[in-house]
Amino acid sequence: MDVSVLKYSGEDTGRKVQLSGDVFGIVPNDHAIYLDVKQYLANQRQGTHKSKQRAEIVGSTRKIKKQKGTGTARAGSIKSPIFRGGGRVFGPEPRDYTFKLNKKLKVLARKSALAYKAKDQSIAVLEDFSFDGPKTKQYVKMLEALSLGDKKTLLVLPESNANIVLSSNNIKKAKVITVDQINTYDVVNAENLVIVESSIEKINNFLNKQ
Repeated sequence: MDVSVLKYSGEDTGRKVQLSGDVFGIVPNDHAIYLDVKQYLANQRQGTHKSKQRAEIVGSTRKIKKQKGTGTARAGSIKSPIFRGGGRVFGPEPRDYTFKLNKKLKVLARKSALAYKAKDQSIAVLEDFSFDGPKTKQYVKMLEALSLGDKKTLLVLPESNANIVLSSNNIKKAKVITVDQINTYDVVNAENLVIVESSIEKINNFLNKQ
């Protein structure tokens, strides 16, 4: 699949780059995408939720009323779950939500996500560029030049560039990552994928060597 290479000003350079069929042209596997996204979201959970059970409630252990003769059910402790302020039955406990996925499945999921973006023609390729300093206006101007000003975008750089990353930080729908940070969730979550030209070969090597 051939894609035109654009300048960050939005102009066409007249060159085209070929997206590898081994990465961008595979038959997408929906279940692999589902599992990888599920794992990504699960790994973001802190798992620190906690409620007190009756044994952890601070309160008197005095029997609150006599056993018989009240016409109501027996009650032995104010910490019982049936009373207000009592312990909670089967409440949440701290736990680890992370789970393991095979490396090959994760690679397949990433390739599938990229293949969907290529199929939907939601990939733009930019020639290598950099900013003189952190300038949010310059990043916004670039997105508008690419007709992506109101879209959720993911920019893939070959290596970290502090000026570009800082320029995008204040833009709600923009995210910048490097090739080795590519994950299925970010690719699927973005409406459009913007790839710097020198990142393409690195993406091929990164996903095919695993």
